[in-house]
Amino acid sequence: MQIEAMSLMELAPFAAGLIVTGLVAGVLAGLLGVGGGIVIVPVLYQVFTLLGIDEAVRMHLAVGTSLGTIVLTSIRSVRAHAKKGAVDWDLLKSWAAPILIGVTIGTLVAAYVSGDALTGVFATIALLVAANLAFGKESWRLGTALPGKPVQYSVASVIGALSALMGIGGGTFAVSFMTLYGRNPREAVATSSGMGVLIAIPAVVGFVWAGWNDPLLPPFSLGYVNLVGMALIAPLSVLAAPWGAAIAHAISHKALIRAFAFFLAVTSVQMFYRLFAG
Repeated sequence: MQIEAMSLMELAPFAAGLIVTGLVAGVLAGLLGVGGGIVIVPVLYQVFTLLGIDEAVRMHLAVGTSLGTIVLTSIRSVRAHAKKGAVDWDLLKSWAAPILIGVTIGTLVAAYVSGDALTGVFATIALLVAANLAFGKESWRLGTALPGKPVQYSVASVIGALSALMGIGGGTFAVSFMTLYGRNPREAVATSSGMGVLIAIPAVVGFVWAGWNDPLLPPFSLGYVNLVGMALIAPLSVLAAPWGAAIAHAISHKALIRAFAFFLAVTSVQMFYRLFAG
């Protein structure tokens, strides 16, 4: 598919939206350990809709492009947290293999499901995450230490699979899991930023493979990874990630969490509406 040429007046709002998306995603990557993808995916989905990209590949392209930006953002974010000594490297190493298994499964599923199915997965999980962020209590605990290795590895695999399907860095799930078992929230955020690297790199390879030579893709796409979107979002995300990391170590961000939950809820409802109204 070829996108019709657009005037500067038409293109400017899209470029501006991607610039803002990159900055917000970078700050959130450092602040919440979410890798930014849970912001990038819905925004890219809307931008690709306005650009007229076929709905059969629209969500796949948003997820794959998001994962491409997360590679750079997560590397910058984990380095910023590591300087503060907050990353649990032993945990990251022990989770690497199960995360990779989960990512492989998630990518294979994404390669063969429809765009509507992928959108439904994102909308459903985003709504659940929003409810947890809005109504969950920091005091909630399932234990004072992480469970045994079999449980940890199972959870890591699920995190990898869901993250690949949603185009996110895994922090959304990993932070909740670790804090429920007594981990310090800042350490959980720092460690989860490293998981974004483990998830995004193999997932990007999978999405490039899955979308290779798809005739519905727009120009400058490498499989389901759009290089234009990456070029606009990734540098700004990398620039902004340390800002979020600095904020995470300086202030309480409860109000921001609630605002982010509201954003996710609205995004989820919009996606459901588009699914069922279309």
